[in-house]
Amino acid sequence: MDTIDAMRVFVAVVERNGFSAAAQALDLSTAAVTRQVAALEKRLSARLLNRTTRRVSPTSTGAAYYQRCVQLLAEFDALEAAVGAQALQPSGRLRINAPVSYGIARLAPLLPGYAGCHPQVELDLSLSDRQVDMVEEGFDLAIRITRQPAPSLIARRLAEAAIVLCAAPAYLARHGTPQHPDDLSRHACLAYSYWAGGDSWQLQGPQGEVSVPVAARMRANNGEVLREAAIAGMGIIAQPDFIVVQALADGRLVPVLADWRLPPVGIHAVYASRSHLAPKVRSFIDYLVERLGADAGPLAHAEPGARANSASSSRSGIGRPSR
Repeated sequence: MDTIDAMRVFVAVVERNGFSAAAQALDLSTAAVTRQVAALEKRLSARLLNRTTRRVSPTSTGAAYYQRCVQLLAEFDALEAAVGAQALQPSGRLRINAPVSYGIARLAPLLPGYAGCHPQVELDLSLSDRQVDMVEEGFDLAIRITRQPAPSLIARRLAEAAIVLCAAPAYLARHGTPQHPDDLSRHACLAYSYWAGGDSWQLQGPQGEVSVPVAARMRANNGEVLREAAIAGMGIIAQPDFIVVQALADGRLVPVLADWRLPPVGIHAVYASRSHLAPKVRSFIDYLVERLGADAGPLAHAEPGARANSASSSRSGIGRPSR
């Protein structure tokens, strides 16, 4: 027996002076109403109602119990309404994980705007280029830069990043400017450790798609490190536009093979499960979608009970596909 439901039935019987009227008001059968009241009386070991063929009225114990039921049910309903309203409002601590470079260049400038719209949310941003387990480390949301999000996670596309092939003018002056992707194999290249293609770069251009093996003079798991090495003249890099845009604008880097393009990568918000998605998570994703201006349909669906591991290889450079 559900005590709250039984109390509601008892109150209805008292207020409508009968089982039939109460049953009609509650859209129950008269027998169901009778059983609920009988079960309540058995639970309390007290007779709550005087029953005659013409009338049902509360006993003295029942009258006192009725008054307390009315008060308790009103408090219970108010509590549920308050909790329900609170549950719809973004609040609490929101733990976010993101790649270092993207977090600094793109995410950090957006946080004040979100915080201003949702003052009840406490933002906790962790920037890391290492692989993290979202469940084990308690992250509500992660930003992943990859062509294919992990199938164990729910992913919402936020934006797309172009991959730019570039080098310092001084490097090109010393070693020459590549005229065709095949020329890259004769140049010093600065490789991202989690590059999906391993030791090959795939480019698309006037002659279709070309896969070029590159000799890595240096490797790093952070795009900003590679950018600085390229600016210093160490070699050619292929990095997302948000990492190299300023260096390109001020001439410290210049594009290489302008007629050829590497496939872009998607920027995704990923989280562990769609069920009971907290308002703080949903509101933050919606905010990012609005500010980044992307088509943001769901891309991956977690299987029921699937363990969400964000060992996605998207990092602050070009991510290999999430696993």
